[in-house]
Amino acid sequence: MVICDRLRALREDKKLSQGDIEKRTGLLRCYISRVENGHTVPTVETLEKMARALEVPLYRLFYDGEAPPKLENLPKRKTADDIAWGSSGKEARFRSNLRRLLGRAEERDRKLLMSFAQKLAAKRNGAKIHRPLNARAKRKQEASFAFDYSLFFKLPQWSA
Repeated sequence: MVICDRLRALREDKKLSQGDIEKRTGLLRCYISRVENGHTVPTVETLEKMARALEVPLYRLFYDGEAPPKLENLPKRKTADDIAWGSSGKEARFRSNLRRLLGRAEERDRKLLMSFAQKLAAKRNGAKIHRPLNARAKRKQEASFAFDYSLFFKLPQWSA
């Protein structure tokens, strides 16, 4: 079944007019008409809006049956936790050791390491490496750029 016919059939089954779909999706009625008559090919985003307006799951625009089609032998997708660096294995042990050692280091040593890492990253990405600042410019920069290391490393909180 062609998508334009399927959209029209679903809309008519729900007893909705093109004006109703226009109100629900924010799309112009003339655009909805062009899609239903096959003059315009809708984008995936438009199809998502239409499916929401028709109160049907997106797969129903492409599939005639009532139940979702059976998916066979598809590989499992990796989650964000699986993809994240340091979430498992050797990388996790390295990250744990790094956190432990950085927790023991003094603030000026952490700043030195961060400065070195930023210069390496800038060099690798082809960015221009800035020359060292004089004392006044350095104080001004430190005042305007308070770097929070806890965003990158979960350092242990030391009690006084």
